Amino acid sequence: MTFLAIDVGNTRLKWALYDQPSPQGQLLAHGAEFLENIDRLSEGTWAQLPVPDVMLGCVVAGDAIKRRVQEQMEIWDFSPKWVVPGLEEAGLINGYDHPSRLGSDRWVAMIGARHRMMATGQKRPLVVVMVGTAVTVEAIDEHGHFLGGLILPGHGIMLRALESGTAGLHVPTGEVRPFPTNTSDALTSGGTYAIAGACERMVQHLREHTGQEPVCVMTGGAGWKMAPSMSVQFELVDNLIFDGLLAMAACRFN
Repeated sequence: MTFLAIDVGNTRLKWALYDQPSPQGQLLAHGAEFLENIDRLSEGTWAQLPVPDVMLGCVVAGDAIKRRVQEQMEIWDFSPKWVVPGLEEAGLINGYDHPSRLGSDRWVAMIGARHRMMATGQKRPLVVVMVGTAVTVEAIDEHGHFLGGLILPGHGIMLRALESGTAGLHVPTGEVRPFPTNTSDALTSGGTYAIAGACERMVQHLREHTGQEPVCVMTGGAGWKMAPSMSVQFELVDNLIFDGLLAMAACRFN
């Protein structure tokens, strides 16, 4: 039973085709498109794929984008399935005040991170960081309860906000430095250390709450930018959303 996993973010659509809906599934094909190019998928990359048997995806880009993606999947004979966070799934318990209002990408990434950790035989608190257009920092206790999380602007949003809100301030690319001595480096360093500080604070909160040292997992297109500036130990994972979708698919389709 082939399985198509789709992650529709604020900037790009990423997809992966596996030979089965399971964390043990083997990757058959994968790709990515910027959202402005998704209308060409059915006549391009997807036209060459074997017909998937089942599909599961998460989308944060809005209903209009989701409809465009579903139109591209009309070349296949299945009903698209999209993640809506609930009270509990795949071993994770949702502590959000209104569970269905939690971003589906946040829910799926947390499930993926916890499944990866449990597969190693560990049962520890977990901090899950996604660094993209926005940054999210989630806390999960050792029993699989999602306790809550932080949302803050990503690098690009921070810099654009400063540029639009501050007279005469332009935002060229700078370097991250301990003691910036020019505006470009000061802006880049400030945004990077703001994100690193949010991660460090959540690790501290979770450590104090559980009495254990948390595992920290980071993902997202801009995660590599953060790696040199993090003071807490962490693992950088490329495709945490797909890990989560595979874990959820194993529960839903097998």
